[in-house]
Amino acid sequence: MKTTSTELPTDIWAIASWDEYIELIDDRAYENARGYYYKGRMLIETLATGYDRSCDRGIILFAVNLFGTIKGIPLNGLIACSFRQVGVLECQPDVSYYIGELAQIVPRGTKVVDLNLYLPPSLAIEVADTTLSHDLGNKRLLYEEVSVEEYWVVDVESAQLRAFAVAGGGSRSITESRVLPGLSIELLAEALRRSREQDQAQVGTWLWQQFQAL
Repeated sequence: MKTTSTELPTDIWAIASWDEYIELIDDRAYENARGYYYKGRMLIETLATGYDRSCDRGIILFAVNLFGTIKGIPLNGLIACSFRQVGVLECQPDVSYYIGELAQIVPRGTKVVDLNLYLPPSLAIEVADTTLSHDLGNKRLLYEEVSVEEYWVVDVESAQLRAFAVAGGGSRSITESRVLPGLSIELLAEALRRSREQDQAQVGTWLWQQFQAL
């Protein structure tokens, strides 16, 4: 494991070569950090995962898995998985999903998903507590470049979910998921709001009832 000799900035987008980025992300001091690289700039996120952010990630994970289970949609969810096109870009979304025919496209044992070998995930999700500007800014552009089919941003502070369909090198806001047909974005946002007053089992029971009725 390398140790960087030059201290580079973290938690902001900074100009860096690919080699500088890899050296920093491989540094033992940043083994719990998440890394992004896009158009000659890197973002190393070292911000701690707080309770609220963790709870919202749990709700979204549960909701997507439950919806897929009830509707019989094949899917595989990944937490903080690395997707890399060597020398060009990298992203490590909070949560990502391969859905439908792609559910098992990446074999077990893969450490970093090589985007030169495998398709990108169907859905990438970022949970934003203090990182909302990054998630709606350069990260959105990065996921457009990666060509995920759909990108969601969970706004922890406002209990909102912003969803974008990605196509043709751009993205647009959507109110219903395209990769999970029939899943309302507002319904997921309501689950986030309910989680402020109810435990996850209660929210899960409510989601089960909503999904069964669709």
